[in-house]
Amino acid sequence: MVRIKRVYEPAAKEDGCRVLVDRLWPRGMKKESAKIDLWMKDVAPSDTLRKSFHHDAMKWPVFEKKYQAELKGKRDSLAELKRLEKQHGTLTLLFGARDPEHNQAAIIAEALKKR
Repeated sequence: MVRIKRVYEPAAKEDGCRVLVDRLWPRGMKKESAKIDLWMKDVAPSDTLRKSFHHDAMKWPVFEKKYQAELKGKRDSLAELKRLEKQHGTLTLLFGARDPEHNQAAIIAEALKKR
């Protein structure tokens, strides 16, 4: 099972393996309180794509399509996430964005479901 959750939400037992999938460390979050098992910066969107989306130069459908294309080149990272899901039963992808539906973790979760 793959879940997504804001990194600012409290950790829960049912989270399983908690993986941060942001390129940047979440603002104001102390590493001790994040309770992450792994930080996978390399699976996050490229800086160029992240900045374009963050500054609203690009809308969600365009970002989603471009990020899906980037993920095709990150097969090793996706395989590692799939392995963690199998190993722990539940994999929670953590993200810092405020929008729970429009973020890279949602796209990664969808990609993992298709594998």
